[in-house]
Amino acid sequence: MAIAPTFLRTLSSSVRIFPPIISPLVAPQNSVLPPIHHRRAFRLKGVSLVEKRKLGCCGVKASMATTAAEKGGDKKKVEVFDTEEDLAVSLAKYTADLSEKFSKERGAFTVVLSGGSLIKSLRKLLEPPYIDSIEWSKWHVFWVDERVVPKDHVDSNYKLAYDGFLSKIPLLPGNVYAINDALSAEGAADDYETCLKHLVKINVIDLSAASGFPKFDLVLLGMGPDGHVASLFPGHPLLKENEKWVTFIKDSPKPPPERITFTFPVVNSSAYIALVVAGAGKAGVVQTALGNSQNSDKLPVQMVSPEGELTWFLDKAAASKL
Repeated sequence: MAIAPTFLRTLSSSVRIFPPIISPLVAPQNSVLPPIHHRRAFRLKGVSLVEKRKLGCCGVKASMATTAAEKGGDKKKVEVFDTEEDLAVSLAKYTADLSEKFSKERGAFTVVLSGGSLIKSLRKLLEPPYIDSIEWSKWHVFWVDERVVPKDHVDSNYKLAYDGFLSKIPLLPGNVYAINDALSAEGAADDYETCLKHLVKINVIDLSAASGFPKFDLVLLGMGPDGHVASLFPGHPLLKENEKWVTFIKDSPKPPPERITFTFPVVNSSAYIALVVAGAGKAGVVQTALGNSQNSDKLPVQMVSPEGELTWFLDKAAASKL
């Protein structure tokens, strides 16, 4: 079924805001879903990757996780879960805790989504206790990148998020910020940046005092099998873009070719970043990114270094080569 969001208001000359809650598929705020018994992930604090291998932590009982604090003083943690299910349970609690924190501190919670399997990993937020306890009215949802296709197109990150997540939570109308897909890639990028600047001006999005770029509360990132994040691909000139907030790409090595994307200065100005990676197919890239690789050419995922805190959420398969 094609998505036909309703035009609500204009922040810039053409940015349109599409509320997912107009869908008849939306779960009412007081809806009751079948109860799920969550098992809290157990974390071994301060365990290095070397020590983890010695302890054999990846072989512990299901739903247990290991946390590795990276050396060098940077705010980076690596959590490894026995299964993707356990990863999803922990990611839900992590997101819900940050939602509560920023909703109380700022009166808003700015969340940036990516495409791929990330949306599936958020599924536990649609179950008790989170579906009924999170202040969804405080959420403002953005995309770290988007394909320049219609919103009902199979390649649309908006459609992916809408079908799998946004249509099932009671967000306020106007708090979901999709690109204007009627524009060219360049026009859509400029338009989205104008939208972000307006939201910074009215204090919906925080501004980094250190960088001068928007400071989102939480960026939820996936990673491609080539180590790309957002639409920032290995070896591409956009990796060096340090002035624009949002830019565009017309020659994406992964189809569709035309996309918009946040730049690294925006990604790295974030308060919190969750890098969610599951599956054995990405184990080699995880090893390169987190191991002792001597390769002088950094993968895009290795350039993720937020102003705040970075947490890797890995299942055992993705971490199998560490």
